[in-house]
Amino acid sequence: MRGLLCWLMLLLLLQPWETQLQLTGPRCHTGPLDLVFVIDSSRSVRPFEFETMRQFLMGLLPGLNVGPNATRVGVIQYSSQVQSVFPLRAFSRREDMERAIRDLVPLAQGTMTGLAIQYAMNVAFSVAEGARPPEERVPRVAVIVTDGRPQDRVAEVAAQARARGIEIYAVGVQRADVGSLRAMASPPLDEHVFLVESFDLIQEFGLQFQSRLCAIDLCAEGTHGCEHHCVNSPGSYFCRCQVGFVLQQDQRSCRAIDYCSFGNHSCQHECVSTPGGPRCHCREGHDLQPDGRSCQVRDLCNGVDHGCEFQCVSEGLSYRCLCPEGRQLQADGKSCNRCREGHVDLVLLVDGSKSVRPQNFELVKRFVNQIVDFLDVSPEGTRVGLVQFSSRVRTEFPLGRYGTAAEVKQAVLAVEYMERGTMTGLALRHMVEHSFSEAQGARPRALNVPRVGLVFTDGRSQDDISVWAARAKEEGIVVYAVGVGKAVEAELREIASEPAELHVSYAPDFGTMTHLLENLRGSICPEEGISAGTELRSPCECESLVEFQGRTLGALESLTLNLAQLTARLEDLENQLANQK
Repeated sequence: MRGLLCWLMLLLLLQPWETQLQLTGPRCHTGPLDLVFVIDSSRSVRPFEFETMRQFLMGLLPGLNVGPNATRVGVIQYSSQVQSVFPLRAFSRREDMERAIRDLVPLAQGTMTGLAIQYAMNVAFSVAEGARPPEERVPRVAVIVTDGRPQDRVAEVAAQARARGIEIYAVGVQRADVGSLRAMASPPLDEHVFLVESFDLIQEFGLQFQSRLCAIDLCAEGTHGCEHHCVNSPGSYFCRCQVGFVLQQDQRSCRAIDYCSFGNHSCQHECVSTPGGPRCHCREGHDLQPDGRSCQVRDLCNGVDHGCEFQCVSEGLSYRCLCPEGRQLQADGKSCNRCREGHVDLVLLVDGSKSVRPQNFELVKRFVNQIVDFLDVSPEGTRVGLVQFSSRVRTEFPLGRYGTAAEVKQAVLAVEYMERGTMTGLALRHMVEHSFSEAQGARPRALNVPRVGLVFTDGRSQDDISVWAARAKEEGIVVYAVGVGKAVEAELREIASEPAELHVSYAPDFGTMTHLLENLRGSICPEEGISAGTELRSPCECESLVEFQGRTLGALESLTLNLAQLTARLEDLENQLANQK
């Protein structure tokens, strides 16, 4: 508290009094403070003496670090009664405090000092009046300035105030009773009791503060040598380190605490010491789990934009792309070759009933365009037509209309949602009677171009499907059935060609449809296409047997390579487990 009160002394030196004090040497230091001046304005204080006291208060303010988070100042005056000039919470600017002190009018009655101390304890230093809560440990200081003997008891109430943590300085002027000053002040009394002969000599109060209460701020001199923080203590200082560091033997430098030296803190891979404490770290290619300790191999296929057209396989620190059986990975390592060897007439029947809903219908259109992406769309290659059905059937575009994939995809995006019912049987009839007709763009049967129908639905049909599902198969149309959500498995199997296991696909919701592409790509894209003039060879001919043998050997070599890679990965995992033990 000496450091706080030394500011009062410094401020006195700044006053325009005739006797100007000069302070030399190390400067003083203060911190947050709740400071209340208790001023005697009884009739014994003559007007010119009260004016000197007013100037005394005014002179203290300029040097205080006034602010809500620094020093808060309050002033009360007393005689036979107590009056709050302004509470601790009232002002955060010195100008406002000075204005209130200028307007101060003395009470000019008795001298009830005990009553004033009780008011300071119960009211002036309350949180409601602006004092900071006790748990913040901000010092509470009362400076009592009086010129006479109290007309009430002060010892008991002053003891109560000190017990509540209020530090009391008693400043007596002229006729003040020394015994009463000592009864009010905090111990040690020689540091808390001040007596001056007259109000004209009240600056002596500042001189005694200088000699007894000013704490030298050795930290401010800049010679302490502390690496992190310097902390003042009475007549000395000590060094303190930041959180996460410990003070070295030289009592100045700091060293980071190695929390991991006490153990790995249950970290699966590595323990890393940080200023905030130990943290677990995973090796490259692994991700830290929510428990903050265990690690899991990173699935790069989910964490990066891998760009794989068909399937992404995560392999430790890297990943690779795969293509469906019968298609080759291209030079870019991401895309798969398209159906360039075969010609297909493909008609898509898309469910546009109200159960699909608009946002999901947009997902269906995106799904259709993903199918188009792996087709070689052209008049001589694959032709694509689209039919939408609900309570009625509408051809969005026939097989012969568009000759490029870009045109087909643009047309798909332009399709408008129909809503209403689900007449799947009516859609199948439309496909058989119209969609695969030469008038709609289908190639003549004599060319042996495969005819493929892809039926997409999300629910039970409201009409019979059995007749036209069977008729489609009789007409040689290979039908694939794709169901989503509440689609009925029995209906899907009846719609699809045999075997149903290869021609039926299902997704639980529209957001997970994309995984069906893996099956559809390998199914719709023929391994070897049939076009006009293609001769079907007997599998028993020599050339066919040689070709079959070559393909079989190639497949075996591929399996052998995959097995070797799998064995290497298992050995690596075993080594990692052994290292962890």
